Amino acid sequence: MSGPPTYQDVLDAAERIAPHAHRTPVLRSRLIDAELGAQVLFKCENIQRMGAFKFRGAYNALSRFTPEQRRAGVVAYSSGNHAQAIALAAQLLGIPATIVMPHDAPAAKVAATKGYGGRVVGYDRYTEDREEIGRALAAERGLTLIPPYDHPQIIAGQGTAAKELFEEAGQLDALFVPLGGGGLLSGTALAAEALAPRCTLYGVEPEAGDDGRRSLREGRLVRIETPRTIADGAQTEQLGSLPFALLRRAAPEIRTVRDDQLVEAMRMFFTLMKIVVEPTGCLGLAALREMAEQLRSRRVGVIVSGGNIDPARFAALVSGGA
Repeated sequence: MSGPPTYQDVLDAAERIAPHAHRTPVLRSRLIDAELGAQVLFKCENIQRMGAFKFRGAYNALSRFTPEQRRAGVVAYSSGNHAQAIALAAQLLGIPATIVMPHDAPAAKVAATKGYGGRVVGYDRYTEDREEIGRALAAERGLTLIPPYDHPQIIAGQGTAAKELFEEAGQLDALFVPLGGGGLLSGTALAAEALAPRCTLYGVEPEAGDDGRRSLREGRLVRIETPRTIADGAQTEQLGSLPFALLRRAAPEIRTVRDDQLVEAMRMFFTLMKIVVEPTGCLGLAALREMAEQLRSRRVGVIVSGGNIDPARFAALVSGGA
């Protein structure tokens, strides 16, 4: 694929990953609907293979490798979910995988990445450049670098989650999507443009890392320091170039939420829906709760992006600990 992906690429990705990715359920909660005064439909990627939507893009990208690329192997960098997704997809396809992960990545995500056969290379996310490390490993060892969001096949794969949501839920008035590097949101934008053009798209970032909102407002890529937030999947320093180009065209509204709002959303998912959602996966619900008055009586979708979190960390957050 050359150039930015299109909705046709999302359709191709859906066909490619269908035998391997879960078609995750769209869940409702009567109590959440009552509290927010809206019909809320949750696309639950927290129960996707390896626990996050990232498997979609990873399998789509790796399945396109040539025989030579498969033999040499793949390298990726990630705080956790892309790492696990690449490691699992590589295992299924018989491809050696090297993953660059921060030293402070959640232990459960590191363990899962290793469990899927990935070789983990650690780095300090606050002082070292993961992209530079990944490029160096690719050059030294002849590996193919698959970034977590700035890649057309990754974006196309991620767009399949929204495609499934629209197919099952029908027309929506609004859709809330977590925003880190922009792969999920830009892929969602492709699906929304084709299937639900009247749906208002909201990207949601942690308040500590609003590079996406600033980039779209200023019309240029804005780079920030690594944000300090419990939403480790959204601790990105800037949007990817491809996602940025697609999002400038789609013009989603970007919202931000605080960490304490993410914790409250985690509690709601656990107590009212009996599901475990990691902080990044709670970005959409947290933003929707802030906008409840504006969306009263509307049909609203929320992409729940992942559920990978250490049990002890989850318990400490939802019980009020640090």
